[in-house]
Amino acid sequence: MHTPPITMPQWSTASFGDSADTSPIELSALGAHMAACKTLTGRMFAARCAAEAMHGFVASRIVTTLVVAALLIGVSSFIF
Repeated sequence: MHTPPITMPQWSTASFGDSADTSPIELSALGAHMAACKTLTGRMFAARCAAEAMHGFVASRIVTTLVVAALLIGVSSFIF
């Protein structure tokens, strides 16, 4: 079975003796990236960053988090 090649912009850091100029495909990809970045800086950006950081912390320590949550629930049930 023949699969067509993926036509993604090919980034190169070497100019191989030519002028180091950007291609239209590279400029289009940069424009799309800049537009995506601009939409991410809305009012809720800081909250999303905090939620993502908390998710990363909890997800990497899921067993410890469950044990701590169980201990907190157990201790609070004795207090109240």
